[in-house]
Amino acid sequence: MRKRVSGAAVAATGTWTDPDGVRMPAGEVHAWERGTNQTVCRLQLSRQGLTRFPHVTWADVQPATGRDADAVTSVCRRCAAGTGTRRDEKPWRRENPRP
Repeated sequence: MRKRVSGAAVAATGTWTDPDGVRMPAGEVHAWERGTNQTVCRLQLSRQGLTRFPHVTWADVQPATGRDADAVTSVCRRCAAGTGTRRDEKPWRRENPRP
């Protein structure tokens, strides 16, 4: 069993350039640990044709809240689970449950 990954960068199937001239991820995105040649879901970067984006963090490509998610079409579910995102995570918390 692998440990949870924190501070992951991004690997993606495509690229686009923002108005400032910086490369950004596009298409399907995966979490990638710097210093390795594989994603968190264990895909080989070179064999899958994924491009590394060491300057973009995993939190920045989440479609709901990320600032660099303009051209992201999908997020890898296995990478999301490996970085700590839960499928049933609720944005609220019950303060006073009924007896």
